[in-house]
Amino acid sequence: MTILDNDNSTPTPSATPALAFYGKMLTFSRLQFSTDDLSAIEAQLAETLSNKSSNIPILIDSEVEQDLSALVELLWSWGLQPIGVVTGVLDAQAREQRLAIFPADGKRIERILPSKKPTAQVNKASEAKSTESTSTNDVAAASEPALETATETTIANIPAETLVSAEHITSLIYDQMLRSGQSLNHVGGDLILTNSVNSGAEAITDNSLHVYGRAQGRLVAGATGDKDARIFCQVFNPSLVSVAGTYCLRDNLPEHVIDKPVQVRFIEGQGLVFTVMDDA
Repeated sequence: MTILDNDNSTPTPSATPALAFYGKMLTFSRLQFSTDDLSAIEAQLAETLSNKSSNIPILIDSEVEQDLSALVELLWSWGLQPIGVVTGVLDAQAREQRLAIFPADGKRIERILPSKKPTAQVNKASEAKSTESTSTNDVAAASEPALETATETTIANIPAETLVSAEHITSLIYDQMLRSGQSLNHVGGDLILTNSVNSGAEAITDNSLHVYGRAQGRLVAGATGDKDARIFCQVFNPSLVSVAGTYCLRDNLPEHVIDKPVQVRFIEGQGLVFTVMDDA
């Protein structure tokens, strides 16, 4: 969990860490390329852009091989700022040029985990399963070799699915009001706010978000790409709502959901779907 107060500009030098990870909603444009012909690309940029000073951050999405270095230079010359690529055929070139590689649609960004923590959790899960299987004397003898093998398990030979299921998913309950300028970011489980989110604040989680007070500010669920994440609010009136990277601003919200108990979810092909829970 990370709680940031953007109004606090006087940190104590002795207690200030060298760095801190935190979540922030940013909007990027995504350029999809169907050709590697730079002349054709530049011609279409000339038709599309009215000037060369837009400074728009963009993601490069291409299903065909590109000369990535030349493409990046071309985009910069038109006032666009490439920050990375969508994973695919350009991954190797992106690594060479130190550009970010973003997951494809519907894929989660992998979390950074301590190297030893998952091992201990997997071992405990294996021991628990072995304990259940030894409830009778007949099964106990057969379970001993399996238990011995489990205690020697390392990260290298555990399937990714096992790591995910073994890691404890921890929901966070936050009882205080989230005030303007504050950002609450939780990774690894649902974020549950029993109080309100004021205008100018933001609540971000990679799972589902629950707000039992008045929900204003910026509400973000599925921040790392989880399309099964949802947002539940008792009084729904946010300045921005986002699920799995698909967002909607206050001016575009359906009028009938304002100040109502609302569920927000993402449905493929439809985008964000807003449901008044009284009518559900």
